[in-house]
Amino acid sequence: MKISSRSIWHLVAATAVCSLVGTARASLGDRLPEFRECVKVCKEANCENDPTPIPLQHRLLLWDCPSECDYTCQHIVTDKRLARDPPYMHPVYQFHGKWPFYRFLGMQEPFSVVFSLFNYLAHDYGMSRLRESIPASYTLRKYYLVFGYFGLASWIFSMLFHTRDFPLTEKLDYFAAGASVLYGLYYTPIRIFRLDRRDPMKQSVLRVWTFLCLSLYAAHVMYLTLWSWDYTYNMAANVAVGIVQNLMWSGFSYMQYKKLNRTWAMWPGLIVAWLVMAMSLELLDFPPWWGMIDAHSLWHLGTVGPTIAWYSFLIKDAKEDLQGTRLKA
Repeated sequence: MKISSRSIWHLVAATAVCSLVGTARASLGDRLPEFRECVKVCKEANCENDPTPIPLQHRLLLWDCPSECDYTCQHIVTDKRLARDPPYMHPVYQFHGKWPFYRFLGMQEPFSVVFSLFNYLAHDYGMSRLRESIPASYTLRKYYLVFGYFGLASWIFSMLFHTRDFPLTEKLDYFAAGASVLYGLYYTPIRIFRLDRRDPMKQSVLRVWTFLCLSLYAAHVMYLTLWSWDYTYNMAANVAVGIVQNLMWSGFSYMQYKKLNRTWAMWPGLIVAWLVMAMSLELLDFPPWWGMIDAHSLWHLGTVGPTIAWYSFLIKDAKEDLQGTRLKA
């Protein structure tokens, strides 16, 4: 079965169009009467006849008077509730789907931004090692580098989203993360079953597999934008895709370890275990420590080490594969 490039680009175009649809969120904090009253009074006092000046670093990140009032009232209401009674009696509420973070230089979630930057640098470093260690003639090299580019894009959009949460930055973050996760599943069978080799049957399978993955991604984006912006579904979809590829890599690494009897061949299984532990932070959310470090930011920090280790595995696996090919020749 041959999939035309035109069909593939139709899917890409449909995905891009759907990404322009807007979203909205609400949380318990948004519905608190004292929060609504605080925002109303603040806007009347600061945003109407003679608007209160906004610091330059905030204006550069598109903070305006209403958003300044919203931010200020989140902390006024939260501080009053915590001062009145212990946290377990009056828990910290989320506002607009987020905890009331203390911003830094205008960044809404500074530690998520910093830890996303660490992941970006981990991919950049891993890609530079790939280019230095694996020859351009190795057919899997391009798939590994594309994996890196998806990682770079994902963490760039993560930094943008955690710097300022707008509908557009949220979409870019979620869709880039979903694309990165799905690409991880895409190139996994290419390595395991060597679909990169110039065999007519394998090339046909590769075309079908490419079209299937693009279709799944397009359907995922269209569901979220045209049907329902469902956070639970988005998380479940990404976790499901991640589990499938993790199981495949774990099985592959076990078979490689039995074949080669080398410790590094088992690294994927250890990396999967590391990621599962880090992901538990994402599932067990809690109010931010000191108003800045929450479970989501720690999840970002927890993925830095596995990323560096993963590139090391890809390099060792490629070198072993190249050495085996030379010996066979």
